[in-house]
Formats: sequence, structure tokens, C-alpha cells
Amino acid sequence: MPEPIRILIADDHPLFREGVALSLAREADINVVGQAGTGEEACELASELLPDVLLMDLAMPGIGGVAAARQVAANWPVVRVIMLTVSEDQDDLMAALRAGARGYVLKGVSARTLASAVRLVAGGDVYISPALASNILYEMTSKEPEDPFGTLTNREQEILMLVAQGMTNREIGEHLHLAEKTIKHYMTNVLQKLQVRSRVEAALLAQKRGLDE
Repeated sequence: MPEPIRILIADDHPLFREGVALSLAREADINVVGQAGTGEEACELASELLPDVLLMDLAMPGIGGVAAARQVAANWPVVRVIMLTVSEDQDDLMAALRAGARGYVLKGVSARTLASAVRLVAGGDVYISPALASNILYEMTSKEPEDPFGTLTNREQEILMLVAQGMTNREIGEHLHLAEKTIKHYMTNVLQKLQVRSRVEAALLAQKRGLDE
């Protein structure tokens, strides 16, 4: 049986947030692992928990939902962002997609529809509420960074350096006092950012950059 989809919910209205968490928690294949009330808190918990999906309101206190989505998509691409919002504005939709969101769901949908959207996005698809999807053409606008190593966080660079030195995920976890599963999530981020298919390729690139020294 596959592992449950791990969800982080970010919304500044506690009652709404807890209601969403309660409805999703009823699904056998979904596990709500955390809740956030601001854009900054959403980014912090995304970094700590590395959930499969971040379900986030567009209008968040602090840096806002779009900026938070951009930060999460850039730094932790393994976390797929779904915006859950009341806004039907096409500019808001396009801004969210350009920021890296993989889903855009209007508040007021049924719990069943929301759970379906979560499953689709967790599986690698894009979901946009049908009422909006017919009005837009989704285009990939992101550009590959000139130096992919510059997009790695300090922790990801540290883990990549240990990979380049020949350590396994378990050994790295013991060395850094982190769970082996957490190391695996970090490595997924590293592989995506470096645009390579395996840890061996990542290690070779790191060695060329002198990260194994």
C-alpha cells in the first residue's frame, strides 16, 4: 500500500484551516502533517516537513501566498503547491502559476473535489478549477538557472558534498542527525535542481565543482 500523501495547510483563518484539515484527514490516503497561518510560516514548515503538497491561501499575511509559493517552488521543488482561494481573477491565477503553483482551487469546492485535486497534483499533474481552466492557456514560463548550484540551499549543498564523498543516505542521516527519509527528500530536491537523474550524476557534478573536498 502506498504511503499517504503528506499535506501542509496554510491559511490565516484558523476555523477554515482546521475545517479543511479535518475534511482531508478523513481520507485514508491523505495525512495532514502541519498547519501555518502566514506566508513565512508556510515556507518555514515546508522546509522542515518537506510535505508532498502545500495547500495555501492566495491572500496570506506577511509575504503573501504568491511570494511564498515562489519561494517554496524555487527552494523545495519536491513540495507541490496548490493555491486554495476565493479569487477568480485571471491575473491572480497566472501569477500563482508563474510562481510555481501546480494547482489553483476555488474555495467552496466539495471535500471530495479538493481531495481529488490533491491526489492529482501529488501525482505530478496540474489542477485548475474547471470554471477558470477554460479561460486560460497554461504555459511554462520558468527558465533554467544559469548556475543550478546557486539554487541549492546550504543544507542541500552539505548533503551533496557528503554524497560526493561516497556516503549513503543512512550514513548522511547519522552524520547530520536527520532521518534517512528526510535525506532522501533533500536529494530529490537536489536532483531536480541540478537536472540529473541519479545521485551518481549529482556526485560527479559535485566533484567537478570541488564539493567533495
